[in-house]
Amino acid sequence: MGLFTGQLLKVIEWSDATQDTMVYKFPMPEKAEIMMGSQLIVRESQVCIFLSSGKMADVFPPGRYKLDTGNMPLLTKLMSWKYGFNSPFKCDVYYVNTKQFINQKWGTANPIMMRDQDFGMVRFRAFGTYSFQVDDAAKFFREVAGTLPSYKIASLSDQLKSILISGIGEAVAASSIPALDLSMQLSRLTRDTNGLILERFSGMGIKLSSMAIENISLPEEVEKAMDKRTSMGALGDVNRYTAFQAADSMRDIAANAHKTQGGMMNNIPAMGMGLGTGFAMTNMYAGGIQQSVDQGKAAAAQQSAQAQQQAAPKQNTVKCAVCGEENPAAAKFCCNCGGKMAQSAFCPECGAKVTAGAKFCPECGKKI
Repeated sequence: MGLFTGQLLKVIEWSDATQDTMVYKFPMPEKAEIMMGSQLIVRESQVCIFLSSGKMADVFPPGRYKLDTGNMPLLTKLMSWKYGFNSPFKCDVYYVNTKQFINQKWGTANPIMMRDQDFGMVRFRAFGTYSFQVDDAAKFFREVAGTLPSYKIASLSDQLKSILISGIGEAVAASSIPALDLSMQLSRLTRDTNGLILERFSGMGIKLSSMAIENISLPEEVEKAMDKRTSMGALGDVNRYTAFQAADSMRDIAANAHKTQGGMMNNIPAMGMGLGTGFAMTNMYAGGIQQSVDQGKAAAAQQSAQAQQQAAPKQNTVKCAVCGEENPAAAKFCCNCGGKMAQSAFCPECGAKVTAGAKFCPECGKKI
């Protein structure tokens, strides 16, 4: 990859034969020097960086260059060269790969927690793919790769995955999408995640070319609960479903009776019993709710009547000696015929009613 005349380097180029190298340091023999006028070749999807005494100097985009003080202004300034300087010089040369690194895999090593309006706290996992490339070679070299002889994707992938997964968790939390609908909102979550992590990638000199969420999975117990809820939604009206089930059972009973009896005429009683059972089951389920309501109303009315009877105070009455009409014990005249009521009293011992003028209680014999 370099042509030497003695210890003088005349051609500098890098033919990348790998799929995962991001930064490559051009091999410089210990005593080799770069000749003024040497050829520098930078291929498409490459950027070349010159370092002098550990400091970043000139950066070359794709192209073919003849090295001299005219196209190396920063290096000329660092080395204090005069115009037309022709002596060989020593310098570190790094190539940065700017192509897209595609089909990179990511996935959640541990479940991500989310708050769901239906199921409370829910854990979910996700996985997918992403592609990225170096957008700012100088920043990436300065902030990430450094002066390593070679820097590969494996050294960076864990960091990028962490940023991706963090962005997905934030996007799900901010979206407030129910757990039931996560799998139907993958495009929206992908778009929201891109917006959250672009700046973090940019801080390393990297551009996120694409990112896709292929799947979001929930714990098995949550998926079972979702299946039950979906089944209940498919049933619709529970009463109609119950009636349908009863009618279906009726048909099965009649069919079984037909098989066991062996003849149409012999099957009539069994079929009738099956029909009766089916209709009874249908009526029972269809009218079960109304019957429960009616029974509740009747019980409430009965309890109310009993309470009123218990609350009503009992009054002492006495019959009129003339017409027999019940009158209050304290009445002096009958409210029906107007006749004078016989005055009565009560025994102070037992409380029994005593006719007015009596000297002894007819119940306990106490003297009045």
